[in-house]
Amino acid sequence: MEKTNIYDLTFEEWENWLKENQEPAYRAKQIFDWLYVKRVDSIEQMTNLSKTLRQKLEDQFEFQALHTLNQHTSQDGTVKFLFQLYDGHAIETVIMRHDYGNSVCVTTQVGCKMGCTFCASTLGGVARNLTPGEIVAQVVESQKILDKEEGRVSSIVVMGSGEPFDNYEPTIQFIRIVNDNRGLNIGQRHITVSTSGIIPRIYDFANLKWQVGFAVSLHAPNDELRTRLMPINRKYPLKKLMEACHYYVNTTNRRITFEYALMGNVNDQDEHAEELANLIKDLKCHVNLIPVNHVPERDYVRTPRNQIFNFKKILEKHKVNVTIRREQGGDIEAACGQLRAKHIKHEFKL
Repeated sequence: MEKTNIYDLTFEEWENWLKENQEPAYRAKQIFDWLYVKRVDSIEQMTNLSKTLRQKLEDQFEFQALHTLNQHTSQDGTVKFLFQLYDGHAIETVIMRHDYGNSVCVTTQVGCKMGCTFCASTLGGVARNLTPGEIVAQVVESQKILDKEEGRVSSIVVMGSGEPFDNYEPTIQFIRIVNDNRGLNIGQRHITVSTSGIIPRIYDFANLKWQVGFAVSLHAPNDELRTRLMPINRKYPLKKLMEACHYYVNTTNRRITFEYALMGNVNDQDEHAEELANLIKDLKCHVNLIPVNHVPERDYVRTPRNQIFNFKKILEKHKVNVTIRREQGGDIEAACGQLRAKHIKHEFKL
């Protein structure tokens, strides 16, 4: 019988599993404590559980360890991991250090099928979705690293490789697990999920009425350009995307962050800034300008510094809240998918 990843279950699911296995439901709190507070590596370490219960757990669950294939540390403290999953696939996870704490960027899929032309994650397409537990394990492993320096994961961004809303249910399950105050206890307001614009899932996410941060990868202010950069725009064009964004804001009363990667002479001209301001003018939102990371397999170049600030100035003139993302991990190939792409290329050569 194939065993389940031990990090796959929410607290309530542990209670149900225990009842189904003729064990008291209160054991769920002990299991959660072992997994997420004490952060043990094996079931046999759960010493306050009976031998009978531990055997039942051994029969049905396993720690699907993330094996570190590569670990790069940037001069700014950013740490990027290339983890190998139980089936040999590789994924990336990043720890970013800020003045306000440590943030972990998690991956939701092995690769990505969205096909965005400026992103390394899509090189080679998508291999498979991750389970909730495989996403949770990235946070647990990051926390174990931070334990050594008495640090803590204070926030999570679901912005690594893959499209979270293309793996929707496991992503939602992941949030429920890491948010639980009996375990990792990461507050909803300290979690942000990003999507390239899968519209039906935006409505589903809005209807949860969570306090989780929500970001949309926009990257272009008109359909023609966005379709060229992001093929998903053919299926979900800007008019429909903006309708979904308005629904999200009206339903949750929370603002949206629009991610906008600036690419030299592609989407960074004054007219693009004016067009973007007009597109989002009626929305409760914030724009995060991202100087594009150079990816060897892609042709895009960085927008000159003065043009980045000019773009920002035009948006501010139209009363748009805007910031320029602080660069982190540039010296360790911290752009999504770069480390994995290099690993795949190396494996192929072998």
